[in-house]
Amino acid sequence: MVSLKTMPPEYRIRFLPIDRSVPAEAGENLLEIAMKAGVHINASCGGRGVCGKCRVRVSGGTLASSLHPSVGDNEYAAGVRLACASSINGDAEIEVPLESQVDRSVLRRSTVMSDVDAGAIDEALLGEYGREPLVERHDLEVPRPDIQDNVSDAARIARALASRSGCGESVVLPVRVMRGLATRLRDADWNITVNVAMSGQKEITAITGGRPDKAHYAIAVDIGTTTVAAQLLACDGGEGKRIVLASSSDYNRQISFGEDVISRIMYAGKRGGLRKLQEVVVSTVNLLIGELLGEAGVHRADISHVVVAGNTTMMHLFYGMEPKYIMLAPYTPLATAFPPIGCGEVGLETASHTHLFSVPGVSSYVGGDIVSGVALSGMTERDGVSLFMDIGTNGEIVLGNRQWLLCASCSAGPAFEGGGIQFGTRAAPGAIEKVRINPATLEPMILTVGRKKPLGICGSGLIDIVAELLLAGVIDRNGKFSAERKTKRVRDGSNGREYVLCFASETNIERDIVITEIDLDNILRTKAAVYAGCSVLLENGGLAFGDLDMVIIAGGFGHSIDVEKAIVMGLLPELPAERFRFMGNASLGGARISAVSRGFFEKAGRVARSMTNIELSNNAQFMDEFMAAMFLPHTDGRAFPETMKALENR
Repeated sequence: MVSLKTMPPEYRIRFLPIDRSVPAEAGENLLEIAMKAGVHINASCGGRGVCGKCRVRVSGGTLASSLHPSVGDNEYAAGVRLACASSINGDAEIEVPLESQVDRSVLRRSTVMSDVDAGAIDEALLGEYGREPLVERHDLEVPRPDIQDNVSDAARIARALASRSGCGESVVLPVRVMRGLATRLRDADWNITVNVAMSGQKEITAITGGRPDKAHYAIAVDIGTTTVAAQLLACDGGEGKRIVLASSSDYNRQISFGEDVISRIMYAGKRGGLRKLQEVVVSTVNLLIGELLGEAGVHRADISHVVVAGNTTMMHLFYGMEPKYIMLAPYTPLATAFPPIGCGEVGLETASHTHLFSVPGVSSYVGGDIVSGVALSGMTERDGVSLFMDIGTNGEIVLGNRQWLLCASCSAGPAFEGGGIQFGTRAAPGAIEKVRINPATLEPMILTVGRKKPLGICGSGLIDIVAELLLAGVIDRNGKFSAERKTKRVRDGSNGREYVLCFASETNIERDIVITEIDLDNILRTKAAVYAGCSVLLENGGLAFGDLDMVIIAGGFGHSIDVEKAIVMGLLPELPAERFRFMGNASLGGARISAVSRGFFEKAGRVARSMTNIELSNNAQFMDEFMAAMFLPHTDGRAFPETMKALENR
């Protein structure tokens, strides 16, 4: 037995501005304490001391903190520390700065495509694939037994169900549903409501007393690396009836453990890491479920099923499966498809009968979110060739038409989510999202999300910055600052040459917001990886960019980018504007239609099985294309004739 004298002393750590106090022991890491307490502090690298973004300020008490090059001497004297490099040695009061705080308000604008587009797509797909939900509900009047017909209650229910649903008498009645059923049947006077899961093995999920007026609902969830979005859906009703009753979204609470899937996989390998990651993502989904039900006034018992879509790593973590081998050659996931189970098996706070389905994926880095989006996009019904792109912490790409599909994932990195960029941030209020640079004065004009004082630069802003600096001649085609353009905005900084977007007095973080040559190099790597992945798929399909009928850009980030600027920097191919189409959160859209249309869910399965995955991680062709794309806009200027003309006329 441990004596009290040998136990480490317990201290109190108070986090501001949320005013949350938690106990801590001497020697504990501050970032780990914040994670356990549910306090978000930016940590793009997962706490490895690489990114320098987990900045906090000690406003009271003490911390044992090591020095870090990202914290200057004056900042250190003012109490600025890195959470990952700080341990507890007493009571402390910790201020979490604005740039590390999570604000959900911006998520609404990128959660789904426009209501008009979504409604039109929903109606078209339901007209084609039918409105038959994955879990059907049937109100039955079961014939009473008598001496001439005294077969079992279970057989009697199966017979009545077969006559109504056409699912046959082979439907499974699980033991958990049988318990107490005899009494419930008779108490309900043989008038019952039966829920039947129709995908895969047909199974009765619930039997309750009949109530014909009882509504029938499902929930669709997109589990993204950065955000989780969910919708409450009406499963009953005919043509023209509204499907989406409520929508909500939040940041995936796993972001405190790393910005990208590799950081999360590495954290899952720590003791208790997998359990923690599973708990926090499930808690995020549970929060959204509670909000949806509260907004619509729906009871949990009336939710018959939940459909989730996400990348392969997110699905492993959501189901509590070991993801380690996803990142190790030969990059083999445990599974790309998961069978239907009860929601309670993963910890979702639903009724015991609520079933959980997931959209199947293809490979370690092409998951159900991409399958969901491709199925929703309609590209598999067209003769013309489409390129589907989802640019996030990974760049997933699908090329094809009704006859064939090729897919790949390029390790783009988290630059467009703010990772690896000194002042990179998510698209939160105050994030710089639009930039224009006067070609004569080289002075910037910026717009921020919510029109708040600047606190960082989000992905769309980074694209604008690179394109504008290039067009103004501030940087050359290698992404290096030019000595020919003289301006006070370009200077030598602690990380080399940099361009000042905002001086400290103009910002909400009391520091100059700059873009450095290191940042530019990281952005170039990201755009080169995406463009190279597209090039490899096209070459394998015997096509060129000019052969594309359509480029479909999915995801919240794609919804906010300026296509013209993305072309100038070489992220997107130089094609006419009318060939680009934006879909918003296509993963959520596909999960939504899957929930209310069994035919569409089966289509998604066929799409997943028909994709041929091309592994790019050690692909020599990809490396050649990547090196060629590490140039603005590209080594081969012939692929960007209009951009090259603009640069020549500069």
